[in-house]
Amino acid sequence: MYTIYTKHAAKFKDDILSGLTVALALVPESVAFSFIAGISPVTGLYGSVIIGLISSLVGGRPGMISGFTGALAVVMVSLIKDHGIEYLFAATLLMGLIQITAGLMKLGKFIRMVPVPVILGFVNGLAIVIFLSQMPQLQDVAGSWLPPEKMFPVLGMAALTMAIMFLLPRVTKVVPAGLVAIIIGTLLVYFFPIPVQAVGDIAKIKGTLPSFHFPMVPFTWDTLKIIAPYSFILAGVGLIESLLTMTVIDEITDTRGRGNRLSIGQGAANVACGLFAAPGGCAMIGQSMININSGGLRNLSGISAALFLLAFILFLSPLIEIIPTSTLVGIMFMVVIGTFEWGTFKMMRQIPKEDYFVVVLVASVTVFTHNLALAVILGVVVAALVFAWKHAKNIDVHVNLESDGRTKIYRLQGPLFFASTHRFQILFDPSQDPDVVIIDFLHSRVMDHSAVKAVDYLAERYRKAGKELHLRHLSEDCRLLLDKAGDLVDINIEEDPKYKVASNMLA
Repeated sequence: MYTIYTKHAAKFKDDILSGLTVALALVPESVAFSFIAGISPVTGLYGSVIIGLISSLVGGRPGMISGFTGALAVVMVSLIKDHGIEYLFAATLLMGLIQITAGLMKLGKFIRMVPVPVILGFVNGLAIVIFLSQMPQLQDVAGSWLPPEKMFPVLGMAALTMAIMFLLPRVTKVVPAGLVAIIIGTLLVYFFPIPVQAVGDIAKIKGTLPSFHFPMVPFTWDTLKIIAPYSFILAGVGLIESLLTMTVIDEITDTRGRGNRLSIGQGAANVACGLFAAPGGCAMIGQSMININSGGLRNLSGISAALFLLAFILFLSPLIEIIPTSTLVGIMFMVVIGTFEWGTFKMMRQIPKEDYFVVVLVASVTVFTHNLALAVILGVVVAALVFAWKHAKNIDVHVNLESDGRTKIYRLQGPLFFASTHRFQILFDPSQDPDVVIIDFLHSRVMDHSAVKAVDYLAERYRKAGKELHLRHLSEDCRLLLDKAGDLVDINIEEDPKYKVASNMLA
C-alpha cells in the first residue's frame, strides 16, 4: 500500500512542478502573441488560462498543454483591426462550436491519414518558428541586433539555462530542470546587476478574475458573414495543430490520444473563451514538450499550469515580472532542440526523394507563412498526388490469345482508379482485337467512380467496334454501377472479389 501511495504521490508531484514550469514559460509567450494579435497582454493570458484549464478538464490529451498561440494570433489580426475585439470574441465562440461539431462527427480520426513526411515537416517547421520567435529578445525596439555589451549577457543567461536543463536530469529528476533554471536565473538577476530584460519590462501582467462577457455584436446575418470565415479558419488551424501535436506526443510517450475527444475539449474551451472575453487557442507543441520533458504526463499538469498562470495574474505578478526573459529564451532553445527531428538529414538518402520533398515543403510553408493549416493541407495534397502518380503506373495487362484465334484474354494487373484510367484505356485496341475479348479483373481493383466510368467507356468502344466483350471477376458493387457493360459481365460468385467500390460507399 505504501509503495502504491508513494508512486501516485510522485506522479502528482511531477505534474504539479511541471505545470509550474510550463506556467512560467507561458507568460512571455502569451504576452508576445497578444502583441501580434493587437490585444492587451492580460487578455492573452486569460486565453491561455481558460484554454489550458477547460481543455484539460473536458478532453485534453494527457501531457498536452493548450493556450493562446501565435498560429491563431496571426489570423485574428485583420478581424480585430477591421471590426474590433468584440467580433473576435464572437468568432471565437463560433470557432468552438465548429470544433465541437467536428468532434461529435468523429472527424478527428482523419488525422491518422496524415503521412509521416507531413508530420516531420510540421514538427521541423514549428521548431524553426519557435527558434525565430525568440530572436526579438536579441534585438532592440528598432529591430537591430543588440550591441555586444547587451548581447553577451542575454546569450550567457540562455546558455546557463540550457546547461542546467541538459546536465541536471543526469543528476536528479526530483525537480524539473526548467524550473531550477528559472529560479537560478531569477536569483542571479536579482542579486547581481546583470543587464538583461525581465518579463515586467515587456508588459504588466496584474489582473483580476475573468468575468462573463457575452460578445457585444449585433445578431444579424451580416455579423455572421463577417465572423464565419475567420471562425472556420481558426477552427481548422486550431484542430490541425492540436491533432498533430497529439500525434507527436503519442509517438514520444508510446500512448494513443483520442482525437474526437480532443476536438470536443478544445471546442468547449474556445466557447468558454468567447464567453469570457478571451481569444481562442489550441495545443502548443513547445509548451507540451516542456511539460513532457519535465514529467507532466497526465491532465493534472495542464490543469496545474492553468491554475498557476491564473495565480500569477491575481497574486504573484511582482515576482513573475522579475524573471529574466533570457532564461525563458534558453528554455525555448532546448524545446527547439528536442522538437526538431534531427534524423531528417540522414533520411535524405534513405527515403524516396518525393517524400523528402514533402518534408521540406511543409517545413518551408510553416516557416514562411506561419499558417500551419495551409502547410499541412498542402503537404497532404502533394503526398496524395505523389502516391496516385506512383500507383497509376502500376497498372498493366498480361495478354493471351486462345488457340482458336478468335478469343483474346486481357488479365489486368494493378489498381484502377482516377489516376490510372488514361493508361487503362491505351492498353486496349478494339479495332485490332479479335471478335471475342475477355478482360479479367481478378488481380485488379476498381477503386472509385472514375474507374467505373473508364470500364463503361471501354465497353462502349468495343460495342461500337462490333466486338463481343466479356468482363470477368468484377465485384458486385462495380457491376451494379456499370451502365454500358452490365450485360457483358461474367459472374462467378466463388471467385469474384468482395471489395467495395469507393463511389458506392460514398453514395
